[in-house]
Amino acid sequence: MHTHADSPSRHPRNGIALAAVCLAALMFGVEISSVPVILPMLESLLHSNFKDVQWIMNAYTIATTAVLMATGTLADRFGRKRVFMVAIVLFAISSLSCGLAWSTAVLIVSRAFQGASGGAMLICLVAILSNQFPSGAPRSRAFGMWGIIFGVGLGFGPLIGGLIVAVADWRWVFWIHVVVAMFAFGFAYVGVEESRDPQAKKLDVAGTVSLSLAVLGLAWFITQGADTGFAASTLSSAVLVASAASFIVFVRVELRHTHPMFDFSVFRIRNFSGAIFGSMGMNFSFWPFIIYLPIYFQSALGYGAVAAGVSLLAYTLPTLVFPPIGERLALRYGPGRVIPGGLFTIGLGFFLMKIGSSVEHASWLTVLPGCVLAGAGLGMTNTPVTNTTTGSVSAARAGMASGIDMSARMISLAINIALMGFVLLEGVLHHLKGALAGPDDDASWRALASGMVSGHLTLAEPATWGAWSPQTWTALAREALVNGFGWIMLYGGVAAWLLAGASFLAFADGKRALVSDEAG
Repeated sequence: MHTHADSPSRHPRNGIALAAVCLAALMFGVEISSVPVILPMLESLLHSNFKDVQWIMNAYTIATTAVLMATGTLADRFGRKRVFMVAIVLFAISSLSCGLAWSTAVLIVSRAFQGASGGAMLICLVAILSNQFPSGAPRSRAFGMWGIIFGVGLGFGPLIGGLIVAVADWRWVFWIHVVVAMFAFGFAYVGVEESRDPQAKKLDVAGTVSLSLAVLGLAWFITQGADTGFAASTLSSAVLVASAASFIVFVRVELRHTHPMFDFSVFRIRNFSGAIFGSMGMNFSFWPFIIYLPIYFQSALGYGAVAAGVSLLAYTLPTLVFPPIGERLALRYGPGRVIPGGLFTIGLGFFLMKIGSSVEHASWLTVLPGCVLAGAGLGMTNTPVTNTTTGSVSAARAGMASGIDMSARMISLAINIALMGFVLLEGVLHHLKGALAGPDDDASWRALASGMVSGHLTLAEPATWGAWSPQTWTALAREALVNGFGWIMLYGGVAAWLLAGASFLAFADGKRALVSDEAG
């Protein structure tokens, strides 16, 4: 006997629904990886600085984090198809607004709305696939196709961004999503069946707001703290205290909530904790670095936007090739070995990139081995992490576990976009202070370093920094950038290895606990 979910009449609509989901995933993936390529151009055209660039990316990730869990609850209550279609429309409107932005502030606000609607699409499409393809081979194929398309968006986003600015205006990097969203909306209207959860939980407003404020405050403290003086500044101290207080409120709310969006008891499941460390490890290293790697190729190596986009393929394409390998390895050897091993590979790739960037006459070829190895490690880690976080809990808690995994990714990504930017500036600043004699005030040094990171490689205020020929000054600026990026690569490698160790220990503790229980 066939159920309604399996009836042949639904197969054509299933294909249309899958097309809608894949287009939404493609937009979300392309938007993450294509924008970094045009950031150096945006700094010049919108007269922004390096910190503005960080917020252009962080506004997207923090807004995504803010809506993840709340959207799941709203979709369960009001209908996944309805919320999905609203999210597509809002993503198109916010993408149009990004392209129309006449200032950095407008772009940052538009990116926040874009991130919120993109996060809503991401949560809804998983629920839609689960409802439209409830079991069996069709479900596996549907989720596999979604993963592939999402990976294609992430992998080819840098090249797409580079090609768009080569043949058209930078605004089309955002406006292209308006066109794609029209098709996604039409396919969703025709193919997606409405579904709800009759036992949908109440929206956890207090948890959502407190977590968002905690992440936003910490990101602001890291990004702006150096200028305001960190702990020496009343404003910075107040923001840090407010961020910590918000996090404490979040924990207390979730512990007391009858149906929390973050059930902290799942962290007692050692496989779940080991996988979450793996999730964080990718976003302490690989993903935030994709924001800064275009700056390295364009400012430090002097490549154009298209050449930078092509060079970035060495970093992103392995993430498409290696997921099936990681899945097979996890089935054979277990996630407790593959996830830490994948993080170790990412870290090794970062150390190779550092070596390649430090050689004389460095180019994309000298950092190629490290880029490929880091991408391979990401590809091996990502799928086992996702499967383990949901597979280590009961089916009833899989949605919540997936939400924690996605939130951990976005929170660690937002924080590390800020941290890597801080490390980059400190590395550039350290090199400049060793090579130049300048004023005593820290603000002038930081302004110089920030300008170089923003791509301003010509001599500014020659009376302040001495007599330099344009060629010599540009060479000095590029040396400083290389030093700063060396610091980032070291940071990414160390972070990946530390979290690989934490993941390995968590999985090992789980095995010991299982053996102890069986012996008892």
